[in-house]
This record gives sequence, structure tokens and C-alpha cells, in this order.
Amino acid sequence: MKILQITSKSPWPPTTGEAVAILAHAKGFFLLGHAVQVLAMNWPDNRLSLADIPEYLSKDIDIQLVNVSYSKSPYMWAGRSLFNVTLPDIGPRMAYCRELTNVLQNGEFDVIQLEGLYLCPYIRLIRKHAKNALIVLRAHNIEYVMWRREARRSGVFRWLFLQRFAFLLKRLGRKFVNDYDALVTITEQDGLIYDKLGNIRPRFTSPAGIDLSEWVPSTKNLEHPSLFHIGPLDWPPNREGLVWFLNNCWPEIHAKYPAMKFYIAGRKAPARLRRQYENLAVEFLGEVSDARHFMNSKSIMVVPLHAEGGMRVKIIEAMALGKAIVSTPSAATGIPVQDNENILLADTSKDFSAAIIRLLNDKILYDKLCKNSINFIREKYNNANVIGELIKFYKEQIRLKTQAK
Repeated sequence: MKILQITSKSPWPPTTGEAVAILAHAKGFFLLGHAVQVLAMNWPDNRLSLADIPEYLSKDIDIQLVNVSYSKSPYMWAGRSLFNVTLPDIGPRMAYCRELTNVLQNGEFDVIQLEGLYLCPYIRLIRKHAKNALIVLRAHNIEYVMWRREARRSGVFRWLFLQRFAFLLKRLGRKFVNDYDALVTITEQDGLIYDKLGNIRPRFTSPAGIDLSEWVPSTKNLEHPSLFHIGPLDWPPNREGLVWFLNNCWPEIHAKYPAMKFYIAGRKAPARLRRQYENLAVEFLGEVSDARHFMNSKSIMVVPLHAEGGMRVKIIEAMALGKAIVSTPSAATGIPVQDNENILLADTSKDFSAAIIRLLNDKILYDKLCKNSINFIREKYNNANVIGELIKFYKEQIRLKTQAK
């Protein structure tokens, strides 16, 4: 098959969960023998050139970058500047429309996969130039649910803003529901929410998979004991969760283990946090160049997020590397983990601190979690198997669409 992925951001570098998920599909499609083309928006604050993409990747996958710019709307500015919220630029971009039209006119595609709700405004253009293609919405998460929960933990002005934002995102989802031919969600929970929004199209659950040849556990340079957190800190749920952990859990843990360090990897860490914890064994590393090397070198991962929706790709990456993980139940939503078997789940600050201290004191439990994490990923998240099942679904939908003509 010939597959086109259209995306609102580049899959390279794979430093966010969304980029990792997009790239996993592209690589999986290619490795199973399908031709893959990616048409990605290229934004000013993270602008890339094709030379930035590794040769080994670009020779297998045709990645095209289309330079676009942000909206000048005052509402967009308010969201970014006052509330630390990354608002979507939803309207079609002329440069992207032109390039997408060119791609569609110069090639025939069996599947056109829209990576997220914000690509739905392009469906009309796609149908005009690719009448035979199966148009698939791949929903990475349900953002209106995430922002509604985030609002509950906010002050009154931010609460009003986020409630309004969540309402607009929900309305957007309803506007485009069923405009696509098929729906792919990363978790079954997200699929059920789409059904409540009115989805009647064929639906398939396809999690982000792991390339087991790349994510190889290693204890060669392991620092034990040590704690770590990884994720972009300009994403509010990550930032709020980290602040919660540092303020409510870290003081007790640090008092018991003053020599142990807590490493934080992720871009745009708040300056206030850096100043507050710089002398308390907390190291802010910024965005690391090699997430696998970083995670392999540390022992216990903490995931203190309280926002649900989608899937935390960093959890399955860390599990593939055999990491012991302490997470909130919200952060692990959509991943069929088992508490005390391959992860420790804790919701309150008291339970979260206790779970980490328990891991530090119980080597048998630590070793069990590390071993079971690896087995869990090999059984459920091998990318070749994940993509293989998705391809079966696509072929069946193409067959049904052809018969219906």
C-alpha cells in the first residue's frame, strides 16, 4: 500500500509523545513493506531543515516539511503568554494547502492518515483530489477532556479560560466527527469518548508501539539509586505534575536519601523551580539529545501527571528499557499495567512518596518491576505486531469501501 501521513508537526526529533507516535507508525509501515510519505507542518519555534533529519530515516521515509506561521489572533497570544497553554492553529494554511494539493495530484494513495483532530479541516481538500483514498483520523488524545481536568486544578481566571477552551475543542471534535472514513484511537477509552461525540465510522484501537531493536535495556552506566522524570515542561500537565511532585513528595524523599539525585529532562523548565531546588539534589538537564541513553542511565522513573487522555508514550519507552516506574493512575490511563507487578500506582502525595521509598528499600520488588516491564512491552507493544494489526484493519476498510461503490 501507499500511505500518506499528514501532520501538524515534524516527527523528527522524536522528543514528544506525539512525534514518537507519528514516527513509530511511519517506520512500522515501511518495515512491513509499504511506501510511506509524511507531509509535516514546520513551525517557527522548532523550525527544521531536511538536513536535520538523519539520512537513515529520510532514505526510507519521504518526509516533506512545509513552513507555516502562527496565527496573530490576540486569543492565541493570550493563551500562550498568560496561561501557558499551547492553543491549536486550526485553520488551513495556504502554504500547506498548496503543498498538500501538489502531493495529492502527483501521487495516488491507498490510505491518508490525519495525525490528530487539527488536520480535519483538510478533509474536504483531500476528498477533492484523492477520491479513492481511505481517509483515517488518528486521534492521539482527547484534548478537551485533558484541559477540562486541568481547569479543576487552576485559579478562577485560568479556570474560566480553560473551561472555554475545552468547550471549543469538544465542539471542534463534534464538527468533524464522521467526516473521515475510519477512526483510529491510541486507547480504547478515547475511542469510547469519540463514540459519545457521535462517531459511527469503523473504529480501531492502535497504541503507540516500540521498536524492540532500538529500545534495548542496559545497566552499563546505571546510577542507582536515582530518580528521573522526562517530558517537555512547556506542556502544562507535565509542568503541573512536576511542581506537585517537587512541592509535596520530594522534600520527604530527599530528607531520607540526601545523597540521591532527581534528574529532570525536558525543555523549558520554569526558572522559579530551578532556583528553588538547585541545592536540593535536583538537576535540570533541559532537553536531552538521546532519551534512551538518559533513561538507561537512571533507575526509577516518576510520572506525577494528573491529566488523562491519550497514552503516555514515555511510560512504555521506559518499560521497554526495564525501568521501575511510579506513576499516578491518571498518567497510566490506557496502558493495561498492573499495580505491584510491572508498575507502582499512587494518586496522593503521601502514597506517591511511600511508593518511591518502598522501591528504594525493597530490591526484590525493584528487580521484579524491571523484569516484568520488559516482558510487558514485548508482549503488548512490539511495533511490528501493532502495525501489522492496523494494516489488516486498513485493508478490510479499503475492501469494504471498494465494494460500496
